[in-house]
Amino acid sequence: MAIVRFGILSTAGIAQKQLIPAISRAENAEVRAIASGSDSGKAMDVASQLHIPKVHESYEALLDDPEIDAVYIPVPNHLHKEWVIKAAEKGKHVLSEKPAAINAVETKELVEACEKNGVKYMEGFMYQFHSQHDRVKEIIASGEIGEVQLMKASFSFLLDKPEGNIRMDPTKGGGSIYDIGCYCIHSIRHILEDEPESVHVEADVDPEFGVDTSAYGIFHMKSGIKAVFDCSFKMPFRSKYEVVGTEGIITVPRAYRPDNYNHKGIVRVEKEGEVREETLIKDQYKAEVEHFSQAVLEDGEPFYTGRDTIRNMEAIDRCYSFVN
Repeated sequence: MAIVRFGILSTAGIAQKQLIPAISRAENAEVRAIASGSDSGKAMDVASQLHIPKVHESYEALLDDPEIDAVYIPVPNHLHKEWVIKAAEKGKHVLSEKPAAINAVETKELVEACEKNGVKYMEGFMYQFHSQHDRVKEIIASGEIGEVQLMKASFSFLLDKPEGNIRMDPTKGGGSIYDIGCYCIHSIRHILEDEPESVHVEADVDPEFGVDTSAYGIFHMKSGIKAVFDCSFKMPFRSKYEVVGTEGIITVPRAYRPDNYNHKGIVRVEKEGEVREETLIKDQYKAEVEHFSQAVLEDGEPFYTGRDTIRNMEAIDRCYSFVN
């Protein structure tokens, strides 16, 4: 079976904990090499622990490796544009962590660089590959909950040690909207298949670090549906959304991280005093890798396109216009 040979740019925690293991579980991909931007010794350690056959002394060296077909890029947010473009110019397909960049202008530049160089690009919103979201769309389309009026999305966790955490560094794309609010924004657009016509956001900005630690947004969608989101580094873990119709409510309590529950997602439907709960199981990180790899192998287009990525970043920009 044909496979996509991945190189990993960075020893970031998400690469070690999520994506490298997911690539190893994938049927059509494997990790061939890893590089660290500053500490080749750490790359050697990660390679040894995760059974990666090759270590490069720099990102540039990895991009020059003819045995690498695609790269996964989990570098800090402010470096996404630089390394996506460099990878594209070397002919490497790119799976990059979210957010795509730190604004829509940068996102357009990196998407256009990938198109110009004929490589596939996909921003890593892994949650959308879980089957629970397709099921939500099916229920909405069936008319079971009537006409959708409202969608509410929440993502939070308690960041108990902010000092030294990259999420709290404004020069590196820190902030709760960039880190987790982007999931809420994406899911509103993805589930409703709609774009915000108007946006209003209020945020709590940390006086010491200068980043939004919590944010609360209201979207008026082009269809007339209202949507609200909240995200926070100062609340308990929550990862959910709710779709409210004229006749019923759909709740997805494990919306963004069902992998924390052995990949089990839940779709709960409340209607006329009765509650139906459906459990759906899917390895969303593995599915993300396999979908992207299939696009590479078949010269197809990922269903989450670069142009859609730009639209999501435009919505994020509009949110940050109220924060900055």
